[in-house]
Amino acid sequence: MLARTFQLLMALCDATMRLMLTWLQRNLLPDAVIRRLIRMFIASRLRYSYQPLCQLQLSQLLHFVHSLKQVPITLRTGPHPEHYPYALPTSFFKLILGKNLKLSCCYFADERSSLEDAEKAMLELYCERAQIKDGQSILDIGCGWGSLCLYIAQKHNNCRVTGITDSGSQKAYIDELCRDLELQNLEIIVADVCTFEMDASYDRLISVETFEHIKNYKDLLKKISGWMKPDSLLFVHHICHKAFAYHFEDVNEGGWLTKYDWLCRDVLVGSTMLSANLLLYFQDDVSVVNHWLVNGKHNAQTGNEWLKRMDHNISSIKPIMESTYGSDSAVKWTVYWRTFFIFITELFGYNNGEEWMVAHLLFKKKMIEPRQSSGKF
Repeated sequence: MLARTFQLLMALCDATMRLMLTWLQRNLLPDAVIRRLIRMFIASRLRYSYQPLCQLQLSQLLHFVHSLKQVPITLRTGPHPEHYPYALPTSFFKLILGKNLKLSCCYFADERSSLEDAEKAMLELYCERAQIKDGQSILDIGCGWGSLCLYIAQKHNNCRVTGITDSGSQKAYIDELCRDLELQNLEIIVADVCTFEMDASYDRLISVETFEHIKNYKDLLKKISGWMKPDSLLFVHHICHKAFAYHFEDVNEGGWLTKYDWLCRDVLVGSTMLSANLLLYFQDDVSVVNHWLVNGKHNAQTGNEWLKRMDHNISSIKPIMESTYGSDSAVKWTVYWRTFFIFITELFGYNNGEEWMVAHLLFKKKMIEPRQSSGKF
């Protein structure tokens, strides 16, 4: 009887969530209801992921680490026009993001900080923690619309800056800005970092919210180490949970919790939520020099600022959504992007920013010591 009751309860939850998703796609759910559902989802995620014993929590993480070493660098087999965030034109992101078009966590020094202030503050923090100095060669891995590489190129005239993006529209935007600003020290390469090969090496390598789209960090860091000089440093910024890691899957593995991970999945399909210490298990070719955590409230405020700008510019956003996704799907995808920004505010603001947050790590290249001769033949 108990088992049957549980099955009926789960079936009811499943039907309810399907109904909620239908209403959401039709823009019939008020923000208060969406936020309540998100908080329920977050609480369920924590109950599902936290283990009762520390050793079980560690074993779960180690199993996850081992599984990542058995797969390709990325599981993405091709573009997903509907899911891929950059299917939207740059004009959409100009209406949402700050002046630097930084589609990642910003740093709000105080409550008076604007989004532009917070973008600049985080860019400054990157430069400080990555130990950027004028005259260095810089590689920005996954440069987006160039918020960081443009910032460095303008601030340090003698730096030679290279950015890698897999988006032609992002390169076109950055190249146009370089022409307008008369920048001669910035080059953008369109390539998939997972398959891209080159002989160049750099003094500083930086990756901001790119590792979330990767699976096999061992192979990626081995590739990146080949672009590092003996005294180079690699700085990585990624979102994370403080204790556990998981995938944003497009399958029903793990029951209703994973199935209704659509709150992030439909925008970040195939991505990974790292744990704060996950990359420390991938030090075959690099060694950690320093490690910082940025409280999640900064990312929550970032998402909130994006949401406010989306609502303020909704009349200009409507034709962009229609031309990108088609008139039949424009409402659904407008709601999805709004919900995604709400999700960011709720997820990273949960428990006062002490559950999900941002990790900064600084690595140096691991040098292989030559074997000492034993003197025997």
